[in-house]
Amino acid sequence: MRIWYDACTGKQVRYATAIAQRLRKSGHEFVFTTREHPDTIPLARILGETPIVVGKYNPSTLTSRLEESAERILEFAKIFREKLPDIAIAHQSVELCRTAFGLGIPIILTADTPYAYAVNRLTIPFAHTMVVSEALPKSFTRNYCVKNVVPFKGVDEVAWIKDFMPTKNVGLKKPLIVVRQIESKAAYAQGKRDLAKIIAEKLGKIGNVHLIQRYNKEGEAFGVKGGFVDSANLVANADLVVSYGGTIAREAALQGVPSIAISDMAKTYVNRYVAQKGFPLFITTEKEILVHAKKYLGKRFDVKEKLSELENPIAVIERVVENLKLK
Repeated sequence: MRIWYDACTGKQVRYATAIAQRLRKSGHEFVFTTREHPDTIPLARILGETPIVVGKYNPSTLTSRLEESAERILEFAKIFREKLPDIAIAHQSVELCRTAFGLGIPIILTADTPYAYAVNRLTIPFAHTMVVSEALPKSFTRNYCVKNVVPFKGVDEVAWIKDFMPTKNVGLKKPLIVVRQIESKAAYAQGKRDLAKIIAEKLGKIGNVHLIQRYNKEGEAFGVKGGFVDSANLVANADLVVSYGGTIAREAALQGVPSIAISDMAKTYVNRYVAQKGFPLFITTEKEILVHAKKYLGKRFDVKEKLSELENPIAVIERVVENLKLK
């Protein structure tokens, strides 16, 4: 079968690569597309993939977002004019969902952010089947009228962390504290304050801070050069991770690295699920960060057994693909 995956962010590139490796072994043709984005193309190169680049990420205004999205949809329609994919898979790519639905291609969708209302409304209703963590409430998919929902015991990050073999970076100063800024350009983060630089300055008193910058150059104050950072590998070498978001926090915790998730956005179903399963992910407020940091800095947790008990969503996705193949 011809399978199409469109990755819009670094996380989605990791997901796409893991899915591609599994489905290619099963004999499927894999069409991998992405867009110009600070994290997508550099990470794809590291992972040995050469996706087709269609369009770019331009969140400067609502108009630019709409125009870029429309251009990607038109380009996809041209790419698949002669030969359609049999199945489309995405972690909520708006353009894939709109294109695939318009061309009658069944969509397998993954999602883990119920609070991302805009992207949820633009993707989930188009899905033929959703593969989601059992941590998410059934109302999440029900509210968007999804007919086929396949839950799995785990979180999306298990897909690329379960067999991940990080490289050791001997050049990093210890103890290493990785801090990641808020995804300020995301629709769900509008109006949220980003205090990452202030937090990093406080944490600098107890360790060596690596501030992963997104759209500004605040990381330079901590000796961090601009450019792409392989976050999964970086946190594997860290002694503590502090983040506003969830992906990097879960990537760290699933590798046994203590991770602190902060702000109201950290109180997600999947973050709580990882914490409840016994992984070192701690959810707290900005005021309590230093207390938690001093408590957990440098403590490594053995989570191999816990990780082995979680289900790899790629295996679930492959089963869904095979079921669609038989229809």
